[in-house]
Amino acid sequence: MKIPRMTVITLGVSDLARATAFYREIFATPPITEHEGVTFVPLPGVWLSLYPLEKLAEDIGEEVTLPAAGAFRGFTLAYNARSKEEIMGIFVRAADAGAHIAKAPQDTFWGGFSGYFTDPDGHYWEVAWGPMFVFSEQGDLRFKA
Repeated sequence: MKIPRMTVITLGVSDLARATAFYREIFATPPITEHEGVTFVPLPGVWLSLYPLEKLAEDIGEEVTLPAAGAFRGFTLAYNARSKEEIMGIFVRAADAGAHIAKAPQDTFWGGFSGYFTDPDGHYWEVAWGPMFVFSEQGDLRFKA
């Protein structure tokens, strides 16, 4: 059996109210639904779930072990924008919401334009634009034919 798609990404967060406020500002996507101590942000194609880190570790059956503050955790979340201008607007909104700008948007070695920020819990986000990408009518990312 294969997994046909990703439906939810859950981030363990240290302060649910703070993370909820941050993502409400970043996505500008009300409503953000809180249900039994979990925040769900319904986005096209995938939902983002915010859950207290201790409770997430307890549910998995693991101890909470955090990397040093500011340490890269080995993965990024990403959003592909439709233009460089869209990226710049997103970075303004991210900074206003309290994101740490890890790498300001800039031209890349692969011909695109991207930058990185972190949310209040240190999860890295890349916001990128690439000339090799197009979007379907539903907003799905595709390689140009």
